[in-house]
Amino acid sequence: MNRFERFLGLRGEAKVKYLDGEYQVLLPGDYVQCAVSGQKIPLDELRYWNAELQEPYANAEISLSRHLQVTRLKR
Repeated sequence: MNRFERFLGLRGEAKVKYLDGEYQVLLPGDYVQCAVSGQKIPLDELRYWNAELQEPYANAEISLSRHLQVTRLKR
């Protein structure tokens, strides 16, 4: 992070621990990256994640597709 970003209040990527129904911010930041698409997800818009895999997802469709993929791999 450079001085300009710090001046604007931009903190970069957050480090998050994903729990059942909630998450805990371990290192403050502005966003997390979707584990599937790589899309930046602002923390205030984060709605989908997998606590077991510790992965955030950008939307419900991506979350479902990842769930189905993991389920198939476990068979």
